[in-house]
Parts: sequence; C-alpha cells; structure tokens
Amino acid sequence: MNLPADETFRRVVAAARRMPAWEVTRADPAGRTLEGIATSRLFRFQDDFVVEVRPQGDGSVIHMRSKSRDGKGDIGANAARIKAFFASLGSS
Repeated sequence: MNLPADETFRRVVAAARRMPAWEVTRADPAGRTLEGIATSRLFRFQDDFVVEVRPQGDGSVIHMRSKSRDGKGDIGANAARIKAFFASLGSS
C-alpha cells in the first residue's frame, strides 16, 4: 500500500473487525500483527489467520496466511478468505 505501515495496520484491524464470522483474538500495533479465528457457517469449522504489516520503501506491504485446524483440505476456503480480505481492504 502507498501508506505508512502504522496507518495500513489501522486499516487492516478495521477491515478484519468488519469481516463476517471473524474474531480478532490479538492485535499488536507495535508489531503490526493481527491474529484471529474464522468460523465457517455450515459446519462451524475454525481456521486460524494471521495478518502482518511491514514497512516497504515509502509504503507498506501486507502478508496474510490462513490455515484450517481440522482435516487435510479446505476446498479453497483459506484462499477465498484471503482474497475476500484483500478485496475488503481495497474498498475501504
């Protein structure tokens, strides 16, 4: 993003709190790291996610990972979650 890392992190936190079925469990402004749990609607599976914001040049970069707690596959749920989150950041 073309914003300083601290401002980007504030936007990341706000966007994560707006995401349906997400619970933010830890937000660390000093480390610019956010952690949480996403719960699926149908079977109530819980997936863990982490979002990190790092300075890069005059702006910042956002890294996100999401991992299923149960099973071997997620049928694309984690990738879809990451895409939806970045789409929500772009619209805020």
